[in-house]
Amino acid sequence: MKKNNCTWSRIASGLLTLSLLLVPAGLAGCQKNNASDKNGLTSVTLSEVAHSIFYAPQYAAIELGYFEEEGINLNLVNGAGADKVMTALISGDADIGFMGSEASIYVYQEGSSDYAVNFAQLTQRAGNFLVSRSKQPDFSWQDLKGTKVLGGRAGGMPQMIFEYILKKNNIDPKSDLTIDQNIDFGLTAAAFTSSDADYTIEFEPFATGLELEGNGFVVASLGVDSGYVPYTAYSAQKSFIENNPQVIQGFTNAIQKGLEYVNSHSAREIAKVIKPQFPETDEETIAAIVERYKSQDTWKNDTIFQEESFDLLQNILEEAGELNNRVPYDQLVTTEFSEKAVK
Repeated sequence: MKKNNCTWSRIASGLLTLSLLLVPAGLAGCQKNNASDKNGLTSVTLSEVAHSIFYAPQYAAIELGYFEEEGINLNLVNGAGADKVMTALISGDADIGFMGSEASIYVYQEGSSDYAVNFAQLTQRAGNFLVSRSKQPDFSWQDLKGTKVLGGRAGGMPQMIFEYILKKNNIDPKSDLTIDQNIDFGLTAAAFTSSDADYTIEFEPFATGLELEGNGFVVASLGVDSGYVPYTAYSAQKSFIENNPQVIQGFTNAIQKGLEYVNSHSAREIAKVIKPQFPETDEETIAAIVERYKSQDTWKNDTIFQEESFDLLQNILEEAGELNNRVPYDQLVTTEFSEKAVK
């Protein structure tokens, strides 16, 4: 990692220290978390990076009972950011983490022996959108020159994908515009309504929410303009996977079923199924958001995390100045469970 960009380096170093301090507690936590409940289901805690319709296959799997079919009683927790999800994973507060795989790379580079291994990929495009203060039917990325944008944390996938697109359009992220990275994850939409920013980068349902409130207008999809990228994946510590292969297989099977459901059903059908996960959002809005994601080919057909996708992720990290030395694919990714899930 470059020495002049220490945000994720400090986080990863802290996580490594935490992992060394909490090894006994982490092992005890695994034994407790994976005890069977009164129905004979294995309890598994999943920490997700955000609670967003972007992850519809996961919520479909929950609401359709696919985890129970695989013998899992799933406890879903909103980690609110990849750094916090990785902290929960290493501390033993979570069994499985769902986040951008860049977090696993950062921690691996710090020398952890019980690092996080990615075992299933869910999304193949970025899930955020560029929201403008005003309508721009003829929007061009060149319009961002000289403007202020509410962005994401340095070293996080949302911000790196944004910078990746800017550079593809010959825009310098440091000199051609101002990117405010001081607002916490998930709070940018609220901040945008009262800030002087011209644009904000938002996930759903916040992007559509700003449109419905009349406070913003979606002018571009980062998922479309960045192309296919391994945006989010499931990971667990190496020791957890080795000690609980049946749990990882059952979890992967459930996610695969969720993918198959969303890829074979209409946006309205999907919205009806996942509505309980978003009680404050009406079904019509959920359907519109699901259709937006379906139309840009957001979700994979399977959960196999291919090597070329991992290489692309490292290319993006290098371009963002967050990676000096590439890490081995076969150490940080396993496709064993995904390959079995599609058979």
